Parts: sequence; structure tokens; C-alpha cells
Amino acid sequence: MSSLVTLTAGRDSSGGYQNAQVETVVLDHGTGAKLSRLLVERIAETLGDTYLGAMEDSALLELPTQRIAFTTDSFVATPLFFGNGDIGKIAVCGTVNDLAVSGARPLYITLSLIIEAGLPMADLLKIIGSVRDTARAAGVKIVAGDTKVVGKGEADQIFINTAGVGVIERPPVSIRHVHAGQKNHS
Repeated sequence: MSSLVTLTAGRDSSGGYQNAQVETVVLDHGTGAKLSRLLVERIAETLGDTYLGAMEDSALLELPTQRIAFTTDSFVATPLFFGNGDIGKIAVCGTVNDLAVSGARPLYITLSLIIEAGLPMADLLKIIGSVRDTARAAGVKIVAGDTKVVGKGEADQIFINTAGVGVIERPPVSIRHVHAGQKNHS
């Protein structure tokens, strides 16, 4: 099954109408067969050097210390793209922030995607590019992940779940130690 579909009188990204060939995610991308492999390869290719995984659901990692911080978070956004960011950027930033406030230097994150059939491939790859750029800026590597495709109407375009690991290097920032009117002097 091809992932190209013809839209007639469909809206383009600027809100106008056009007839065009648009590559979209289809249910067969989630079957574990050839299209699944091709989708994961495109995601890994887009992630580039921020991806350390071996195209697996798990990773074996070396940690320089016994004390680590671990976090997990899920992200949904409507619209997917906004201002100077998108759901991919907030997924990495949210996970890195959770580790940082725990007193940890973020090292590794996982990236799991639940994609609704019909999501334009260009939108998916733009989101993955944002994940890559944000991970690179934060100095974290993407080490494992998972991709599932659900039917149209079973998700809101894309949901992202991450988990992150970092090494503890300083005391955590705790909300219990923050008081109304307190100034940040760091």
C-alpha cells in the first residue's frame, strides 16, 4: 500500500485549497512489516547524530555514576505547530527540564510516537527534525523508541511519549523550597 494519497479540494498548510499528491502516514506503517521499517528508517535518518539506538525498543547504556534521575512524560498539542515551536520541541524540552530540576545532567531520552493515519509525512518529519535539533541543543541522545500507527479519528494527529535519564550532579530544585515572592538568584 502506498503512503501517497490524492487530496481533492483539501486545505494546504497555508489554509488554501489545492489538489495535490501528499505523502501521509497510513495504517500499514504500523503493521511491523515493510512500511513500518521504512517509517522507522526515515525517522532515524531525520534524527541523524542525535539517535544512538540500534532501531530497537530498548537500549543498553553506560552511565558514569550510580546515582541517576529518571523521568517519563507524554505530550499532546493542538495545533502541532505554534509560535517558535512544535510538539517535538516541547517533548524534548519537557523531558530535559524534568531531569534538570531533579539535579541531573540529562544524557539520554527515548522517543515513542502514536501517529494517526493521515498525518502528512512532511509534518511528521518536521516534528522529528525539531526533536533532533532540540536534543542536539540540549546535549542529549535519543537511544530507543517505538512507533505505533492508529486509525483516523483514534488520535489527534500525533502523541509523543518520552523517558529520560540523567546523572545527578547537584541538589534538586524542589517546589517545596519555593515561596511566594521569592526571587531566583542563580
